[in-house]
Amino acid sequence: MAAPALAAPLAAGFADPVHDAQRSFAAVMRAMAEPGLPVPLASDLDPPAPLSREAAACALALLDYETPVFLDAVLSAAPAVAAFLRFHTGAPVVDDPAAARFALIADGAALPDFGAFAQGEPDYPDRSATLIVQVQDLSAGALAIAGPGIKGHRGFSAAPLPADLPARLAANRALYPLGIDLILTAQGPDGLGAVMGLPRSVKPVMED
Repeated sequence: MAAPALAAPLAAGFADPVHDAQRSFAAVMRAMAEPGLPVPLASDLDPPAPLSREAAACALALLDYETPVFLDAVLSAAPAVAAFLRFHTGAPVVDDPAAARFALIADGAALPDFGAFAQGEPDYPDRSATLIVQVQDLSAGALAIAGPGIKGHRGFSAAPLPADLPARLAANRALYPLGIDLILTAQGPDGLGAVMGLPRSVKPVMED
């Protein structure tokens, strides 16, 4: 009789759960307060692929047992990712994006339609979704945005993302105070990561 197969070991969480979570949370909050600005996010996590260490750090800092999370097709195809998130955060993984408070998107180029996610309610705009999106690059760039936390306007670049992102941001801003929030994550040189916030309060600055 063959011995049962052993489950793969679960990837470790934060080495210092309290302080590491605080540092990651502070980086995310600064990114949301200063939209379009890449904020350093150092992490020594080694999460299961294809979840990046930066997205994992955001997830471990933001998720808990009361925040259902949706995984895109790339992440949901790797069962170890869901197991990692459930164990370290207690967050239930849901199949319906509209039921999620957070969503993890591994493929920024295939960013789902924002309308698939909870937009909040008039009396409870906080009952909306936040999308944590993995990209390969975050920097200053040609896509300009304006809004709270930005003096005048700020240009940024993030790739890969859909070509219609400016139109999506404009439609999202039109729903304010409803709408979704975006947290973009990327790994920089020497393994130093970054996070960028695109809250629902920002709007693209269109050229005349």
